[in-house]
Amino acid sequence: MEANVIKLHGTPSIVTASSTARRHRSSILSIHYRNKRVSPFSLTVTRCSTTRSNETCQDSSLESSSLPSSKKGLVLDLGTDSWDSEEIGSPVVKRFLSDNEERWYMWYHGRSTSSKQNLVSDSVGLAVSNNGIHWERGKGIVESTDDVGLVMTPCEDWWAFDKANVRPREVVIMSSSKVRADSSVYWMYYTGYTTETLGNPERFEKASVFRSLPGLAISQDGRHWARIEGEHHSGALFDVGSEKDWDFLYIASPHVVFHGSGDLRMYYHSFDAKTGEFCIGMARSREGIKWVKFGKILGGRKSEKEGLVCFDEMGGRYPCVTRNKRDGSYVMAYEGVDRNGKMSIGLAVSIDGIKDWKRVQDEEAVLAVGEGGAWDSEGVGCPYLIEMDGDSDHQWRLYYRGVGNGGRTGIGLAVSEGSEITKFTKQIIMWGQKQ
Repeated sequence: MEANVIKLHGTPSIVTASSTARRHRSSILSIHYRNKRVSPFSLTVTRCSTTRSNETCQDSSLESSSLPSSKKGLVLDLGTDSWDSEEIGSPVVKRFLSDNEERWYMWYHGRSTSSKQNLVSDSVGLAVSNNGIHWERGKGIVESTDDVGLVMTPCEDWWAFDKANVRPREVVIMSSSKVRADSSVYWMYYTGYTTETLGNPERFEKASVFRSLPGLAISQDGRHWARIEGEHHSGALFDVGSEKDWDFLYIASPHVVFHGSGDLRMYYHSFDAKTGEFCIGMARSREGIKWVKFGKILGGRKSEKEGLVCFDEMGGRYPCVTRNKRDGSYVMAYEGVDRNGKMSIGLAVSIDGIKDWKRVQDEEAVLAVGEGGAWDSEGVGCPYLIEMDGDSDHQWRLYYRGVGNGGRTGIGLAVSEGSEITKFTKQIIMWGQKQ
């Protein structure tokens, strides 16, 4: 059995997606995960025994068609007899550009109750696309650097913070002396869950809430991942706060933004049991592994207008922050929760990405649930924002998780009206037959 060793040191820098367009498909030194955690200063990983099973997903394009309005916006449905046939969500989408091709990656979580798959826990998978609309997915575990499908499952160690479920929240592409390897490395920040239940402090949730903490895994092909040992005894990057702190219950949805050399920022959410609302906080790091908490930056609010209710009265969660390439400001997409537990998506902006976050809408969300029996009629959230910079018509894409009748989930797409980010429209998508 071969083993590859990678040593980490120094300060990382970010690599733009366009500069890695040719690299990520080339034959490179692959990192293969084995559901074990490793030290960030001496990483040894081994090849897993896997089986390859691919399928091409629905054929689609952004054109008008006779598609029922109940499916409006849906770009990725549940898989069929696959690892993601029961639930999907947590989309993390990256666009790669080169002189002669466009390539999209989507990491997302999925689960299956199929006896063939034997995956009752949330795991991470990868789908690819040439336009961000039509996605190629896999039924089983990936094997090669060109494969798609299941890429990471919960850790097997009994003491690990991520032994029950794993959900991705961001993938950052790093390159420098930080990683002694021949090419850029993907850093996945994810939420890991244990089997420790916290009861039901979030009164809107139908099931118990489980303890969660932030984790980090790295890969050289986006498919085979090795966990990085964090400072917490469970392997997580850091722990919850003390009993008096707003993030005492859990840490979830770690979204990381590279601000500059030696300045990485993590946005995450928790539930403040004292105020009874979801809150978004921030932590900062020099190298992406050791983090110092900055504090709460966004919470719930009430409308100043009599009789009106804010879509995020009970706070926000699942933050996704990106830097506007045109003016340098920061844009945060997040899932807002109203007083009845309904989920919708809002946006806020900040000049420095740290303080003074301003909602772009007063009371209304920028993306609401679908009407009638739509596939996302019960809730929209867990957003991921992409700036389509460089196109002739500047536009933003918003990928999100939708929840419909019976709790059925899917991943959708909405787009802005030009550069305006106060309203997003779900796309009418043409679906063809599976190839």
